[in-house]
Amino acid sequence: MFTMGIDIGSSSSKVVILEDGFNIIAGEVIQIGTGSTGPKRVLDEALSKSGLKLQDMARIIATGYGRSSVDEAHKQISEISCQAKGVFFLVPSAKVIIDIGGQDVKAIKLDSKGCVKQFFMNDKCAAGTGRFLDVMSRVLEVNLNEMAEYDSRATEPATVSSTCTVFAESEVISQLSNGVAKENIIAGVHQSVASKACGLAYRCGVEEDIVMCGGVAKDEGVVRAISKELKKPVIVAPNPQITAALGAAIFAFEEVMGTSK
Repeated sequence: MFTMGIDIGSSSSKVVILEDGFNIIAGEVIQIGTGSTGPKRVLDEALSKSGLKLQDMARIIATGYGRSSVDEAHKQISEISCQAKGVFFLVPSAKVIIDIGGQDVKAIKLDSKGCVKQFFMNDKCAAGTGRFLDVMSRVLEVNLNEMAEYDSRATEPATVSSTCTVFAESEVISQLSNGVAKENIIAGVHQSVASKACGLAYRCGVEEDIVMCGGVAKDEGVVRAISKELKKPVIVAPNPQITAALGAAIFAFEEVMGTSK
């Protein structure tokens, strides 16, 4: 039996196809989100790579910022619940999830069964999100996938104190003008992101194991900064961008089997 989870975010679209609630047949990501061609493209790609059709899906559940726009879905479930379900499936020891997406940051506390105990979310400002890193990357003229390498060479992280993306951009431009090394600025940018994410995590109550997901989890510099801030190791979920889509596919399987909670 096949089920599908579709996660449409602000900056990326993800699809997971699950066989019998356990085997991941496809896990695809397109780096454009709601309101774009991303949802259709990622769906077509997942079906093409798996050799399956929509009609083969016993149930489809959508999640994420753009979940209401997914006509193929039988149901929509919040990304908080889906992230918890997907991360706990991959890392059963998870107690706290830090999810940094394109336009929001979430901290989710789990109980021993992987159910959501509480969560905190910052979706009012782009600071500390993937969008924030995109802007900094453009200003610094450094590719996103190279920022962790620059960070690793930093000797004295710069201070990026602004809580607003627009002001932080001006701050970084000023530092560049003053000759501050890009390595140190990027380390400061990562510390700024970590500070905002950890602020939410502290409100949840920091408890191991801490698991990161979302696209920003692929930036090792941010992961290091969060681990340093929390003074605890941080686990990056396998393929961290698809965890919510995976959770949605698991929910779909459980609903078909009548075991959903």
